[in-house]
Amino acid sequence: MFLPPVQHGATVLNREIFRRTVEVIGVRVPTNSVAKFLKVLNKDLFNQPKLKNVVNDPESSNTKIVLLNPKVESLELDNISSETKNFINNEGLGIIRHSVELNYDYWGADDIIKAILPSGVESPTSFTQKNPKITTVVNKTDTIDTTYRFFKMEVLAGENNMIAEVKESNCRFRFDFSQVYWNSRLHTEHSRLLSLFKKGDYICDVFAGVGPFAIPAAKKGCIVYANDLNPASYRYLVENIKLNKVHDKVYPYNLDGKLFISKAVLDLQKAYDDNAESFKTSKVKSNSTLQKQISCNFNHFVMNLPATAIEFLDAFKGLWKDKEALFKSLNLELPMIHCYCFSKSDTPERETVERINAVLGHPLQEDTYKIYFVRKVAPNKDMFCVSFRLSHAVAFIHGSEKRKQDVINDAPHVNDSVSVEDDDITKHVKRYKLEDQ
Repeated sequence: MFLPPVQHGATVLNREIFRRTVEVIGVRVPTNSVAKFLKVLNKDLFNQPKLKNVVNDPESSNTKIVLLNPKVESLELDNISSETKNFINNEGLGIIRHSVELNYDYWGADDIIKAILPSGVESPTSFTQKNPKITTVVNKTDTIDTTYRFFKMEVLAGENNMIAEVKESNCRFRFDFSQVYWNSRLHTEHSRLLSLFKKGDYICDVFAGVGPFAIPAAKKGCIVYANDLNPASYRYLVENIKLNKVHDKVYPYNLDGKLFISKAVLDLQKAYDDNAESFKTSKVKSNSTLQKQISCNFNHFVMNLPATAIEFLDAFKGLWKDKEALFKSLNLELPMIHCYCFSKSDTPERETVERINAVLGHPLQEDTYKIYFVRKVAPNKDMFCVSFRLSHAVAFIHGSEKRKQDVINDAPHVNDSVSVEDDDITKHVKRYKLEDQ
């Protein structure tokens, strides 16, 4: 196969650069003799991928040009047997040089990438075919950012434009790939967890990113409180909420995870209380009907920050310490927690549960949790999701004033005097309903 022109180190994907003209030897033959020539010249034909062995003769409509193997480089037909050469001279109408024009579309992705990568850099092997929608080729230059979870990148070829749009779970997601975290390999895991949510569930997505859990859940009919500390992720989360028309079901936040957990619970409780107040003058009085209108509790908390999510579990200690009676009166279950984590241990399940127990201060009972293997991140590093129902011992524990203060201390610098129970906390945090923007 012919190789494209080498453009090592190119930073702009100029398709015109990849034009190439190849000179080959051809035999002019009568149109009605083409089949005969193809049979006799079988081993000496052009036989190049994506190209024809027989082409039109620009000089006559009554003849064709049968192209020969590129190894035949002279009009004297070197490298061809005497028998075949005699056949061509006797039956053919002449031996000519023919130009084959090649362009960018002729070569595959691997050929193009090898031609533009710096010399000595190994070409990626994941491209099986060239996709005309690929406009930029990048290289990760560093490990993941520990605060905002994105990779620093350099452009190897194409446009210096990191804006991407992908489709997943029947939703569209738009984001700047250089400023946020996105991994399409997690699509199966996203789908698995989403299958656990029911229409009408209340979901609290603590590390929502650009919305791979939150937006499909809203499309399913759930009410979602979604948060991400990364301002860029938050910005694209808001954009994707609008893009997918779920602005009435997703409430976006831009907070530290621990502060968000407390804030989301308070906001949902306030919405419930406001709704309950409106029912005082309503004809419908039953608690069950009120609960159907709006919940006072989340059904699921999603914590997809595998590097550190376990450390945020202490935010649940005593979070509902004054609401135990309400939970009993409405017959409410405490929420399911879906906590993602990494493990390098030879006994990852045991090691993971021990880490969770240490943070919660109360051991998970064997029949109350499940551990799902998500994927292998590195040869000695696996990703898991631990799903468990929060226990009464953790949720209703008293004497948690230190925990509440820790939540504030770990959050971004908001106001040292702010307590998570302040009525005026909304002055110090970002929480926006889309209709207010």
